[in-house]
Amino acid sequence: MWLPDEETARRLRHVARRAQVVRQRTQVKNQIHAILHRHRVPPCPYADLFGKGGRVWLASQPLPADERQTVASLLRTLDQFTEEVAGIERDVAEETVACVPARRLMTMPGVDAAVAMTLVAAVGEIARFSSSQKLVSYLGLDPRVRQSGLHPATHGRISTQGHAHARSMLVQAAWAVTKTPGPLRAFFLRLRARRGEQIAVVATARKLAVLVWHLWTKEQDDLWARPSLTATKLRTLELRAGRPARRGQRGPTVNYRIQSLRNQERAIGEQAERAYAKAVARWQPRRPARQKSIGVSAAKEERTQPCEARVRRREPSTSELAVPVGVAHAHDEHSRNRGRRGGA
Repeated sequence: MWLPDEETARRLRHVARRAQVVRQRTQVKNQIHAILHRHRVPPCPYADLFGKGGRVWLASQPLPADERQTVASLLRTLDQFTEEVAGIERDVAEETVACVPARRLMTMPGVDAAVAMTLVAAVGEIARFSSSQKLVSYLGLDPRVRQSGLHPATHGRISTQGHAHARSMLVQAAWAVTKTPGPLRAFFLRLRARRGEQIAVVATARKLAVLVWHLWTKEQDDLWARPSLTATKLRTLELRAGRPARRGQRGPTVNYRIQSLRNQERAIGEQAERAYAKAVARWQPRRPARQKSIGVSAAKEERTQPCEARVRRREPSTSELAVPVGVAHAHDEHSRNRGRRGGA
């Protein structure tokens, strides 16, 4: 049984606390939306209802006095949760800056500091998993297997037997992957055309888990990582952790602000996406072959045989064939009496 060390336990507490506070903040936002929906208030024209412009618009809406007080109280609670989330994310950023595996995982598309640190805290030591399939099973992204007796196994939905928070963060990263050009998006689009969007995004999350194992074990960055985007994510992480700003200096993040360079990196990802789509264009989905075991074949062959061949009749013994003496005399006398009546 694996027990996390003190550093890993601290990381687990940080990511768990962040998830709890974010969930409570979302509930407060939903309560405000419910009040607006109850009084049939039109949609907010601003992108963020809880930003500066959105709050000015919210204060101008005709709501009853008690509802206004409720909204004001919920906004104060929202500000408290937002401040607490900022403090927790500052601590998580400090942990991520000093964690080499987390920085390496951030080279993957859709993975930010929160996702990377959640995976690092949930996994602990990657040496515990000898293969990527074991890591997938640990995160609960492997399909369920049902088998009874000698019948072939059937596969169903994912097992969901593992670290639920890490699995949900991988699914969120998979949704971001669907908007990023690259081989993973091509995989998502191909599977979505056959199985639907929900199944495709969960399968993409499983692909991300496999990629996490390979990058972490082999100590390599993502092959299709965008350099300017990765540098921007890491620099934003450093600023959130409290590192000093370098104003007036041209760092690696300047390339992300140049539109031509961003388009060039995006074109490389689109080229990789087309190459993957072309490579799997002739793949035909088919079910795995149903292999029959020896016991099943023998049972089927036995069912096809006639009943006389399957049921062996027991031959009577010599003692069973022998008739008792008293019974034999009675049978002979009965036959003679029938003969006399017939003759009469």
